[in-house]
Amino acid sequence: MRYLFNIIFLFCLSISNSFSLEFKGKFEQGSFILGKTKPEAKVFIDNKQIRVSKDGFFAFGLDRDRKNNVLVKIIINKEIKELEKKVLRRDYMIQRIDGLPPKQVTPPPEVYEKIKKDNFLIGKARKIDSDIDFFRNEFIYPIDKYIITGVYGSQRILNGKPRRPHYGIDFHAPEGTPVKAMMDGKVTLSENDMYFTGGTIIFDHGHGISTLYMHMKDIYVKKGQQIKKGEIVGTLGQSGRATGPHLDIRLNWFDVKLDPLTILKN
Repeated sequence: MRYLFNIIFLFCLSISNSFSLEFKGKFEQGSFILGKTKPEAKVFIDNKQIRVSKDGFFAFGLDRDRKNNVLVKIIINKEIKELEKKVLRRDYMIQRIDGLPPKQVTPPPEVYEKIKKDNFLIGKARKIDSDIDFFRNEFIYPIDKYIITGVYGSQRILNGKPRRPHYGIDFHAPEGTPVKAMMDGKVTLSENDMYFTGGTIIFDHGHGISTLYMHMKDIYVKKGQQIKKGEIVGTLGQSGRATGPHLDIRLNWFDVKLDPLTILKN
Protein backbone atom coordinates (compact mmCIF):
# COMPACT_ATOMS: atom_id res chain seq x y z
CA MET A 1 0.00 0.00 0.00
CA ARG A 2 1.36 3.41 -0.88
CA TYR A 3 1.57 6.13 1.72
CA LEU A 4 -1.50 8.33 1.44
CA PHE A 5 -0.75 12.01 1.56
CA ASN A 6 -4.25 12.98 2.68
CA ILE A 7 -3.46 12.04 6.30
CA ILE A 8 -2.08 14.44 8.86
CA PHE A 9 1.53 15.43 8.15
CA LEU A 10 3.93 16.80 10.69
CA PHE A 11 4.68 19.52 8.17
CA CYS A 12 2.79 20.59 5.10
CA LEU A 13 3.55 23.71 3.06
CA SER A 14 1.61 24.92 0.04
CA ILE A 15 2.36 28.20 -1.72
CA SER A 16 0.21 29.09 -4.75
CA ASN A 17 -0.75 26.51 -7.35
CA SER A 18 2.81 26.15 -8.61
CA PHE A 19 4.55 25.24 -5.38
CA SER A 20 3.84 22.51 -2.81
CA LEU A 21 5.87 20.52 -0.31
CA GLU A 22 4.84 17.81 2.12
CA PHE A 23 6.78 15.73 4.64
CA LYS A 24 5.93 12.49 6.42
CA GLY A 25 8.17 11.64 9.36
CA LYS A 26 9.39 13.22 12.56
CA PHE A 27 12.33 15.61 12.33
CA GLU A 28 14.23 13.82 15.07
CA GLN A 29 17.67 12.25 15.33
CA GLY A 30 17.75 8.92 13.47
CA SER A 31 14.56 9.48 11.49
CA PHE A 32 13.58 8.55 7.95
CA ILE A 33 11.79 11.40 6.16
CA LEU A 34 9.52 10.90 3.15
CA GLY A 35 8.80 13.97 1.02
CA LYS A 36 6.38 14.87 -1.76
CA THR A 37 6.56 17.83 -4.13
CA LYS A 38 6.05 18.66 -7.80
CA PRO A 39 7.74 16.08 -10.09
CA GLU A 40 9.65 18.84 -11.89
CA ALA A 41 11.06 20.25 -8.65
CA LYS A 42 14.72 20.23 -7.68
CA VAL A 43 15.21 19.37 -4.00
CA PHE A 44 18.27 20.21 -1.93
CA ILE A 45 18.88 18.93 1.61
CA ASP A 46 21.69 20.76 3.40
CA ASN A 47 22.77 22.16 0.01
CA LYS A 48 23.01 18.68 -1.53
CA GLN A 49 20.66 17.91 -4.42
CA ILE A 50 18.73 14.66 -4.03
CA ARG A 51 16.61 12.59 -6.41
CA VAL A 52 12.92 13.33 -6.99
CA SER A 53 10.82 10.53 -8.53
CA LYS A 54 8.59 10.97 -11.56
CA ASP A 55 5.68 11.28 -9.12
CA GLY A 56 7.44 13.87 -6.95
CA PHE A 57 8.57 11.62 -4.08
CA PHE A 58 11.94 11.96 -2.37
CA ALA A 59 13.57 10.66 0.80
CA PHE A 60 16.38 11.45 3.21
CA GLY A 61 17.40 10.74 6.79
CA LEU A 62 18.83 12.30 9.93
CA ASP A 63 21.92 10.95 11.66
CA ARG A 64 21.83 9.55 15.21
CA ASP A 65 23.84 12.44 16.63
CA ARG A 66 22.71 15.24 14.34
CA LYS A 67 22.73 18.59 16.14
CA ASN A 68 22.11 21.07 13.30
CA ASN A 69 18.73 21.93 11.82
CA VAL A 70 17.82 20.67 8.34
CA LEU A 71 18.08 23.17 5.50
CA VAL A 72 15.61 22.44 2.69
CA LYS A 73 15.58 24.23 -0.67
CA ILE A 74 13.06 23.64 -3.44
CA ILE A 75 13.35 25.05 -6.96
CA ILE A 76 10.32 24.95 -9.26
CA ASN A 77 10.29 26.89 -12.52
CA LYS A 78 13.07 29.18 -11.27
CA GLU A 79 11.07 29.92 -8.10
CA ILE A 80 13.15 29.17 -5.01
CA LYS A 81 11.75 28.41 -1.57
CA GLU A 82 13.92 27.71 1.45
CA LEU A 83 13.06 26.54 4.95
CA GLU A 84 14.80 25.34 8.06
CA LYS A 85 13.47 22.45 10.13
CA LYS A 86 14.47 21.98 13.76
CA VAL A 87 15.86 18.54 14.63
CA LEU A 88 14.71 17.09 17.95
CA ARG A 89 17.23 15.23 20.10
CA ARG A 90 16.79 11.75 21.55
CA ASP A 91 18.00 9.96 24.65
CA TYR A 92 19.72 6.62 24.02
CA MET A 93 20.07 3.49 26.14
CA ILE A 94 23.36 2.15 27.51
CA GLN A 95 23.69 -1.64 27.28
CA ARG A 96 26.39 -3.61 29.12
CA ILE A 97 27.40 -7.12 28.02
CA ASP A 98 30.08 -8.89 30.04
CA GLY A 99 31.71 -12.31 29.83
CA LEU A 100 32.26 -12.29 26.06
CA PRO A 101 35.25 -14.14 24.59
CA PRO A 102 38.05 -11.59 23.93
CA LYS A 103 37.91 -12.18 20.16
CA GLN A 104 34.30 -10.95 20.15
CA VAL A 105 35.36 -7.65 21.71
CA THR A 106 38.67 -7.03 19.91
CA PRO A 107 39.17 -8.96 16.66
CA PRO A 108 42.56 -10.66 16.24
CA PRO A 109 44.98 -9.06 13.73
CA GLU A 110 44.73 -11.96 11.29
CA VAL A 111 41.11 -11.04 10.41
CA TYR A 112 41.74 -7.34 9.75
CA GLU A 113 41.96 -7.86 5.98
CA LYS A 114 38.66 -9.76 5.95
CA ILE A 115 36.99 -7.00 7.96
CA LYS A 116 38.36 -4.40 5.55
CA LYS A 117 37.00 -6.34 2.56
CA ASP A 118 33.60 -6.80 4.24
CA ASN A 119 33.35 -3.08 5.03
CA PHE A 120 34.22 -2.20 1.43
CA LEU A 121 31.42 -4.41 0.07
CA ILE A 122 28.85 -3.01 2.51
CA GLY A 123 29.94 0.56 1.80
CA LYS A 124 29.72 -0.01 -1.95
CA ALA A 125 26.15 -1.31 -1.66
CA ARG A 126 25.10 1.64 0.49
CA LYS A 127 26.36 4.16 -2.08
CA ILE A 128 23.93 3.02 -4.78
CA ASP A 129 21.65 5.84 -5.96
CA SER A 130 19.05 4.12 -8.14
CA ASP A 131 15.91 5.73 -9.54
CA ILE A 132 13.49 3.11 -8.19
CA ASP A 133 11.06 4.49 -5.61
CA PHE A 134 9.90 1.56 -3.48
CA PHE A 135 10.91 3.58 -0.39
CA ARG A 136 7.65 5.53 -0.74
CA ASN A 137 5.56 2.48 0.21
CA GLU A 138 4.68 1.02 3.60
CA PHE A 139 7.36 -1.31 5.05
CA ILE A 140 6.45 -4.46 7.00
CA TYR A 141 8.17 -6.25 9.88
CA PRO A 142 10.71 -8.92 8.78
CA ILE A 143 9.42 -11.67 11.07
CA ASP A 144 6.02 -12.38 12.60
CA LYS A 145 6.83 -13.33 16.20
CA TYR A 146 9.77 -11.76 18.01
CA ILE A 147 11.15 -9.98 21.04
CA ILE A 148 13.10 -6.76 20.49
CA THR A 149 16.36 -7.15 22.41
CA GLY A 150 18.39 -4.28 20.95
CA VAL A 151 17.35 -0.80 19.89
CA TYR A 152 18.77 1.89 17.64
CA GLY A 153 21.22 4.34 19.12
CA SER A 154 22.05 2.34 22.24
CA GLN A 155 25.66 2.36 23.39
CA ARG A 156 27.08 -1.09 24.00
CA ILE A 157 29.82 -1.65 26.56
CA LEU A 158 31.44 -5.02 25.93
CA ASN A 159 33.50 -6.46 28.76
CA GLY A 160 33.74 -2.96 30.17
CA LYS A 161 34.95 -1.37 26.91
CA PRO A 162 32.67 1.23 25.20
CA ARG A 163 31.93 0.39 21.58
CA ARG A 164 30.27 2.17 18.70
CA PRO A 165 26.53 2.81 19.11
CA HIS A 166 24.14 0.16 17.89
CA TYR A 167 22.58 1.34 14.64
CA GLY A 168 19.93 -1.33 14.19
CA ILE A 169 17.02 -3.18 15.75
CA ASP A 170 17.60 -6.69 17.12
CA PHE A 171 14.69 -9.12 16.72
CA HIS A 172 15.10 -12.22 18.88
CA ALA A 173 13.40 -15.40 17.65
CA PRO A 174 14.28 -19.11 17.37
CA GLU A 175 17.08 -19.98 14.97
CA GLY A 176 15.65 -20.94 11.60
CA THR A 177 12.70 -18.53 11.79
CA PRO A 178 11.72 -17.42 8.25
CA VAL A 179 12.76 -13.84 7.42
CA LYS A 180 10.71 -11.67 5.05
CA ALA A 181 11.66 -8.76 2.82
CA MET A 182 10.30 -5.60 4.41
CA MET A 183 9.84 -3.91 1.04
CA ASP A 184 10.22 -4.48 -2.70
CA GLY A 185 13.79 -3.95 -3.84
CA LYS A 186 16.92 -5.27 -5.46
CA VAL A 187 19.56 -7.38 -3.74
CA THR A 188 22.83 -5.45 -3.82
CA LEU A 189 24.78 -7.69 -1.44
CA SER A 190 24.41 -11.34 -0.46
CA GLU A 191 27.22 -12.82 1.62
CA ASN A 192 27.16 -15.92 3.83
CA ASP A 193 30.17 -15.33 6.06
CA MET A 194 31.10 -11.76 6.94
CA TYR A 195 33.22 -11.43 10.06
CA PHE A 196 31.00 -9.16 12.14
CA THR A 197 27.62 -9.61 10.47
CA GLY A 198 27.74 -13.26 9.34
CA GLY A 199 25.08 -14.03 6.75
CA THR A 200 24.31 -10.59 5.34
CA ILE A 201 21.87 -9.17 2.79
CA ILE A 202 21.42 -5.59 1.58
CA PHE A 203 18.35 -4.48 -0.36
CA ASP A 204 18.16 -1.28 -2.42
CA HIS A 205 14.78 0.48 -2.23
CA GLY A 206 15.77 3.51 -4.28
CA HIS A 207 17.24 7.01 -3.88
CA GLY A 208 19.92 5.79 -1.47
CA ILE A 209 17.50 4.06 0.91
CA SER A 210 18.64 0.53 1.77
CA THR A 211 17.95 -2.11 4.39
CA LEU A 212 20.53 -4.55 5.73
CA TYR A 213 19.85 -7.95 7.34
CA MET A 214 22.55 -9.43 9.58
CA HIS A 215 23.40 -12.75 11.31
CA MET A 216 21.31 -14.85 8.88
CA LYS A 217 21.52 -18.64 9.04
CA ASP A 218 20.31 -19.31 5.49
CA ILE A 219 20.17 -16.89 2.55
CA TYR A 220 17.80 -17.64 -0.34
CA VAL A 221 18.52 -14.64 -2.58
CA LYS A 222 21.42 -13.60 -4.81
CA LYS A 223 22.99 -10.27 -5.73
CA GLY A 224 21.08 -8.62 -8.57
CA GLN A 225 17.82 -10.41 -7.78
CA GLN A 226 14.55 -8.46 -7.62
CA ILE A 227 12.48 -9.22 -4.52
CA LYS A 228 8.93 -8.48 -3.42
CA LYS A 229 7.68 -7.30 -0.04
CA GLY A 230 6.81 -10.30 2.12
CA GLU A 231 9.01 -12.73 0.15
CA ILE A 232 10.99 -15.16 2.32
CA VAL A 233 14.65 -14.25 1.80
CA GLY A 234 16.28 -16.57 4.35
CA THR A 235 16.21 -17.69 7.96
CA LEU A 236 17.23 -16.11 11.23
CA GLY A 237 20.54 -17.25 12.73
CA GLN A 238 23.45 -16.32 14.96
CA SER A 239 26.27 -16.09 12.44
CA GLY A 240 29.11 -13.60 12.66
CA ARG A 241 29.69 -11.78 15.93
CA ALA A 242 26.40 -12.67 17.61
CA THR A 243 25.71 -13.67 21.21
CA GLY A 244 22.58 -15.61 20.32
CA PRO A 245 19.97 -16.13 17.58
CA HIS A 246 18.59 -12.82 16.35
CA LEU A 247 18.04 -10.69 13.27
CA ASP A 248 19.75 -7.30 13.25
CA ILE A 249 18.03 -4.93 10.81
CA ARG A 250 19.71 -1.71 9.60
CA LEU A 251 18.29 1.20 7.61
CA ASN A 252 20.48 3.60 5.66
CA TRP A 253 20.21 6.71 3.54
CA PHE A 254 23.54 6.24 1.77
CA ASP A 255 26.03 6.26 4.69
CA VAL A 256 23.61 7.91 7.14
CA LYS A 257 22.47 5.30 9.65
CA LEU A 258 18.77 5.55 10.51
CA ASP A 259 16.39 3.96 13.01
CA PRO A 260 14.52 1.11 11.26
CA LEU A 261 11.49 1.66 13.48
CA THR A 262 10.92 5.02 11.78
CA ILE A 263 9.89 3.18 8.59
CA LEU A 264 7.85 0.61 10.51
CA LYS A 265 5.91 3.01 12.74
CA ASN A 266 5.19 5.92 10.40
